[in-house]
Amino acid sequence: MNLLDYIVVVGYLGALLVMGFSMRQQESKGDYFLGGRSLGWKPLTLSVMATQLSAISFISAPAFVGLREGGGMIWLSYELAIPIAMILLLGTVLPTLYKSGVVSIYDYLEQRFGRATRVLISVVFQFSRAFATGIMIYAVSIILQGTMGIEAWQAVILTGIITVLYSLQGGMKAVVYADAIQMVIIVLGTIACIAIGLNALGGLDVLIAEVPKERLVAINFTSFGFNGDGFGFLPMLFGGLVLYASYYGCDQTQAQRALSARNENDLRKMIVANGIVRFPITLLYCFSGLIVGTLALTNLDFFEKIPANNPDWLMPTFILNYLPHGLIGLLIVAILSAAMSSLSSAINSLSAVTVEDYCRITNKDLEHSNYLRLAKFTGLVWGAITLVLSLFAGNIAPTIIEAINKVGSVFYGPILALFLLAVLSQTLKGRHVNLGLIAGVGTNIIVWLFVPDVFWFWWNVIGFVVTCSVAWVTSIVWPTHHPKGVALQKLTFHSILTWKDIILLSAFFAFMVITCMILPSLFS
Repeated sequence: MNLLDYIVVVGYLGALLVMGFSMRQQESKGDYFLGGRSLGWKPLTLSVMATQLSAISFISAPAFVGLREGGGMIWLSYELAIPIAMILLLGTVLPTLYKSGVVSIYDYLEQRFGRATRVLISVVFQFSRAFATGIMIYAVSIILQGTMGIEAWQAVILTGIITVLYSLQGGMKAVVYADAIQMVIIVLGTIACIAIGLNALGGLDVLIAEVPKERLVAINFTSFGFNGDGFGFLPMLFGGLVLYASYYGCDQTQAQRALSARNENDLRKMIVANGIVRFPITLLYCFSGLIVGTLALTNLDFFEKIPANNPDWLMPTFILNYLPHGLIGLLIVAILSAAMSSLSSAINSLSAVTVEDYCRITNKDLEHSNYLRLAKFTGLVWGAITLVLSLFAGNIAPTIIEAINKVGSVFYGPILALFLLAVLSQTLKGRHVNLGLIAGVGTNIIVWLFVPDVFWFWWNVIGFVVTCSVAWVTSIVWPTHHPKGVALQKLTFHSILTWKDIILLSAFFAFMVITCMILPSLFS
């Protein structure tokens, strides 16, 4: 990197701070955590995707496709269930949560099932999200270590402090608009890598001739995920349906954006857009990995610059050695952007859940100024916790990231079951769903420890089915009534799903499957 690259990086970080401080005037908790419910579907869609398609995706997806052993375009199978998951969310969880007017989605569970259910879920969310985000920040710090020539702790501070400051000052508005800008930068950076990489390789004809054909397989109908194999169509479809429905609808970091939409129509548009636009962006990531990976495999000098057994260095090494100055700075900004997107989302959501839980547990109705002061303080605390966790991740971050994904699949199914039962059933009580949640998580842990041949994507389905089954059976054999004076709300089910949404998302799902099937033939 030279002076021009550093000017680009510093200029971008300075602009983020200015934006955050310019949005620091909030009049209520709804303004701070939900942007006053004034945000349109376009910035919200970009914000959601910027958080999901994070720095790890920007770096690791191309590395998985282009260089990692056993990798390739099969990465696309992770995306197949998203349109179907969006149909489920539009018809059940998200519209009901939006209509309820809550800030913390776990507040909804308290209104429906009682405080014990809310506390149980929110504690799991807070610490798992902080830990996962901390590991992500560590992984990015390693990349910045190599590209900017700074120490890992300096990279953590650089990423973390700026993000904490603009998130705390600007609240959800700052998070969403910064995410939208960051998503644009990431996409443009990926397109630049594709163009420059293809030129360095010698053109499309050379790519078709040299790319390893086994890396072109994007869908596998023969693997069922029960014999130690993975990435099969069925586990990725059914496991992915539960995983993505749970993540987008029952995880505060994502659901909080849905709750920030200015009306239900914008909420619907945001979810439908996310179900459609995400796949092309992931396809860009994968195509860049295919090009740059083929370049590395056919260029010994480039290949030797990538640390052994660490394919995640594929894209940073390419950026430093093939991109012109200025554009290098822009791509470093893209990596920083992706990291900041995940961190800012985590900080705002963790703060929202913590403050709302505190107010509920202590039965305090804080004044506006005290509420916002506590919100910013808890955001600062969670930011610090996340950054400290990232400093202690060590050099086993890739393994830990994989482990975090598996740990997430232990909880996603049971959590989705809990919210669906809250929305769809008026008879189940807190005791029933709490036992179901414990049984679902416990079953997944047993499968993880003692049935290793079951692909971990199936854990999402297993946990969901067990949680629902135990909750219903328990309600039959152990009926319960609330004590006098304790009346939980019977919340009204609400759906904004239309036939147009169903047809559009279903058609796009079919398009994704067909694209994955014909992809190898396009390179023959």
